[in-house]
Amino acid sequence: MPVVIVTGASSGIGRSTAERLARNGTTVVLAARRADKLEALAAQLPGAVVVPTDVRDPEAIDNLVERAKAVSGRIDGLVNNAGIGGAASILAADDAVESMMRVNLLAPIRLMRAVVPIMREQRAGAIVNIGSVAGEVGISGAYSATKFALRGMTDSVRRELAGTGIGVTLVEPGYIATSFNQHRSKLPGPEIVAAAVEKALRRPRRRIVVPAKYRAAIVAAHVFPALADRIYAGKAAGKAEIKGRI
Repeated sequence: MPVVIVTGASSGIGRSTAERLARNGTTVVLAARRADKLEALAAQLPGAVVVPTDVRDPEAIDNLVERAKAVSGRIDGLVNNAGIGGAASILAADDAVESMMRVNLLAPIRLMRAVVPIMREQRAGAIVNIGSVAGEVGISGAYSATKFALRGMTDSVRRELAGTGIGVTLVEPGYIATSFNQHRSKLPGPEIVAAAVEKALRRPRRRIVVPAKYRAAIVAAHVFPALADRIYAGKAAGKAEIKGRI
C-alpha cells in the first residue's frame, strides 16, 4: 500500500485529496496544524496517520517525514498543498509577506529536500506541488510571487531528478470553492483538484491546470502580456484578502 504525505490536509483541497487517495488504497499521512481536525478526518479514512505539523517549522517537517517513513519504510508520494494568502497589494504588511514566503515556498523546498533522498534510494516516488493560476498571471502581489517561484522550483527539481524514477508535477488550480474564495459563487469544488493530484501521483506529468478553462488565460497572458496589463490594470490590489491552509 503506497504511503503519501498530504500537507494542509485539514480542509479544502488537502482534505479532498486525502479522502480520495485513502478511498483508493493509499495510506495517507495527514499534516496540518489542527490536530483535532486531523483526528476527525483520520477516523473516516482507513489506515490514515495523523502528524500535526506547522510547515513553517523545519524540525516539524523533519518529524513529519520521519513519521511517514516509519509507516512502511517508504515514502511514495508528497503533496505540497499547505498554503497561505493575504492582501494582494504590494503595500501588504511585512509580516504577512514573510509568512507567505515561509509557507508557500520555503516549506515545499524543505519537504522536497527531506523526501528526495528517500525516494532516490527507492528509485521511485512522486512529488506534487500545488501552485496556482496566480503563479502564471501576476494578479495577487506576494502570493503570486510565491507561486511564480514555486513554479520555477518545480521545473528545476523535475529536471534535476530526471531519470531517477521520481516524478515532479505542478498542479495549478484556478478559483476553487474553498476558504480562499468564500466571496465567490458557483465555483468547482476541491474534488476537481484532488482528482488531478491523484492522476499526477499515478502518472507524473509536467503541469496540470484545473479547471482546464484557465489554460487559455495563461497562454494569453504569456503571449500577449501588454493585453494582460490592460485587463488587470488597477484590479489586482483591489482583490479581497485570501486565506490560507496550513
